[in-house]
Amino acid sequence: MIKKEIYDNMDQGKDMSSAVNLVEEKIKIARSAQSAWSRFIWEERVRVIKCLVPYLAEHGEEIAAIISRETGKTMIDALATEIIPAALGVRYYCRLGRWFMKGQPIKGGSILLANKRSTLVYQPYGVVGIISPWNYPFSIPFSEVVMALLAGNGVILKVASNTLQVGRVLAAAFDAVNLPEGLFQYIEIPGKEAGPAMIAGGVDKLFFTGSTAVGRELMALAAPRLLPLVLELGGADAAIIRVDADLERTAAGLVWAGLSNAGQSCGGAQRLFVHQSVYEAFLEILGRRVRALRVGIPLVDGKVQWDCDIGCMTSRQQKEEVRRQVQVCLDRGACIYARSQAGNMDGSDLDFPAIILTDVTRDMPVMREEIFGPVMAVIPVANDEEAISLANDCIYGLTGSVWTRDTKRGYEIARRIRAGAVMINDHLMSHGLAETPWGGFGASGLGRTHGEAGFREMLQSQVIIRDILPGAKKNLWWHPYSRKVFDGLLAILYMVGLRHMVKKSKALVRLASFFFRYWDRS
Repeated sequence: MIKKEIYDNMDQGKDMSSAVNLVEEKIKIARSAQSAWSRFIWEERVRVIKCLVPYLAEHGEEIAAIISRETGKTMIDALATEIIPAALGVRYYCRLGRWFMKGQPIKGGSILLANKRSTLVYQPYGVVGIISPWNYPFSIPFSEVVMALLAGNGVILKVASNTLQVGRVLAAAFDAVNLPEGLFQYIEIPGKEAGPAMIAGGVDKLFFTGSTAVGRELMALAAPRLLPLVLELGGADAAIIRVDADLERTAAGLVWAGLSNAGQSCGGAQRLFVHQSVYEAFLEILGRRVRALRVGIPLVDGKVQWDCDIGCMTSRQQKEEVRRQVQVCLDRGACIYARSQAGNMDGSDLDFPAIILTDVTRDMPVMREEIFGPVMAVIPVANDEEAISLANDCIYGLTGSVWTRDTKRGYEIARRIRAGAVMINDHLMSHGLAETPWGGFGASGLGRTHGEAGFREMLQSQVIIRDILPGAKKNLWWHPYSRKVFDGLLAILYMVGLRHMVKKSKALVRLASFFFRYWDRS
C-alpha cells in the first residue's frame, strides 16, 4: 500500500493570509535543504531519484486506480498516459540530465579577442514552484518535479483541488526515495490562492499548467518581481488530413487524440481539416468509430469497467461548460454528425457523449475556443494552403498534426503550422516522449517542459570568461586614455569593416604596435 496517510490531515491555508504564511514557511524549509542538495554531485542525485522507477512499477496499478477514480479517465488511460511516461521520464533524465547541465565552451567571435575564452555553465534557480492541473494530475507535475530536483532545485508543489488524492500519492512517491528532509514540499491550498501565495512567498521560478486566463493573471502578479514563469496553457489543436492520408489510421488516431480522457487534453485534436475529395469517406469512417465508442464510468463500486473506452468528465462544472459551448455551436447552425451511443449531454451525471460536429463556421466556439471535452469538428478544405491557413487562424498553438503518406510533404506542412509540437500521422502522444519539449505558441503559453529544453528551464545560464594571454596587465581599452588609444581602437574597427586593402594594411601595422598595450603597466 502507498503510504500517503501522512497527508490526509495536513495543514492547509484556510484563507489568503494563512496561505501566504504557509507557503513562505514551506519555501524557507525547501531553500535550506536546497543549499546542500545543490552541492551533491550528479551521481548522488541520480542515486536517489532513480529509485522512483521501481516504486512506480510496484505501485503502478494502485496509482492508476486512484487516478481513474479522481479524474474519471479509464485505467488504461491512467497507465498509458500518466504512469508509464512518468517512469520513462525518470530513466531519461537520470541518463541524460548530466549532459544538459554540463558546461560548454563558447566559440570565439573574433580573432582580435582570441585571448578571451568563455564557458557557458548552468546553476539551479533555488526553489521552484509548480502548480499542476486536474486533467493529467500525475504525469504533468511528476516530470517537472523530477527535472527540478535533478537540476539541484528545491520544489514546492500544489496540485488541483479536485485531485488531491492523486497529489498525495505523488508526494508519497517522492517521500519514499529518501530525499533530503524538506527539499520537496507538497501543499494543499485553494487554487485561486496558490499562484499569488507562491509569488509573494518567494519562489525563484514558477511553473503553471492551466487556463490561459489564469496564466495571464500570474504574469501580471509576477511582473513586479520579474519572476520567470513557464506557462503551459490552453489549446484548440488542428489536424490536417491530406488527400493521400490512410483514412482508417487517421480516424483511429484522431478518435484517441481528441476523445480519450473525455477530451480533457490541452493537446487533443479539436479542429479537423480534411481535403474535400476524401471528406465524405473520412467522415463515414470517423462516424463509425465514434458511434462504436463505449462511454461510461470506468470504476463502479471499486470495480474496473474494462469495456469502457472513454471515461467521464472530471467535474460537473466542466461538463456544463462543454455542454454550453456545444449548444452555442448548434444554435449557430452546426450539426451533430455522429455521437457515441452512451453519454448524456444534459444529465447531472459526469458522463458526456463523444460528439463530431459538421457545418461549423469560424464564429463558433469549436473553432475559436478551447473545448475541454469529447468534441471534434470536421471541416472540408480545398487544398493544403487552405488547411494551413485555417489551422493557424486561432489564438492557440499548442500542438497539431498532419496525416499523409507523403512524409516529406507532411514535414513541409508541419513547419508552417504555428504550434509548439506537430506530429505526422499521430497526435497528442508527444507529451509521453520524455525527449520532446512540450509547450506552445501564442495563447498556449511560454517556455517549455520535457526534453533538454524543459530541463534547461530548471536552470539559469551563466557565462564565465577568462583571459589566457600570459602576463597581460590590462585590456586595450582600459585607462589611461589618449589619442593613441583611440587610434588603436579605430584600427580594430578598420580591420573588421574596411574592404580597401591598402587602408586595411595600414590599420594592421597600427594595430600591431597597439597590441603591446596589453603589457603596459601605466
